[in-house]
Amino acid sequence: MKNQGQKIEELTTIDQHIEELSDLLMNVVDEGASIGFLSPMARSAAMEFWQHVLNPHVILYAAWMDDAIAGTVQLHLCTKQNGTNRAEIAKMMTHPQFRQKGIARSLMQTAEKRAKEEGRTLLILDTVEGAPSNHLYKSLEFVQGGRIADYAASPFGELEATIIYYKQI
Repeated sequence: MKNQGQKIEELTTIDQHIEELSDLLMNVVDEGASIGFLSPMARSAAMEFWQHVLNPHVILYAAWMDDAIAGTVQLHLCTKQNGTNRAEIAKMMTHPQFRQKGIARSLMQTAEKRAKEEGRTLLILDTVEGAPSNHLYKSLEFVQGGRIADYAASPFGELEATIIYYKQI
């Protein structure tokens, strides 16, 4: 999928991109993205994360801009017998130098299209309350399903609430 000079591709291997993916993860965490890690993020932790991302039920998309990885998103296909109708959006991240260029929107649209192709009818995700990503998800017609106070520590160690979103597709 292309949009405004962007290229989005599914990554089926990590090896040739692990350095750039690790840089992306470290940058977004150190900029305050609440995606499960604390700042400052060690390169070894970032590389360890990426080495274990791919499995048959995780689809990873990367967005390139100017031949650099500008962002990623994961689509986690639920494997529970009673949940094969749903998938979860995870680790949606855009490199700080590429924000406000439509990359996150393109990644989300690509993941949603794939979820439909996989026969999923429900997408779910969570994000920290007050993060700019809330505006994106609402603009993509995700519905706020709830709020959980003190859900997780921010990258800087402060407990923050999370918002749960869903979208029927």
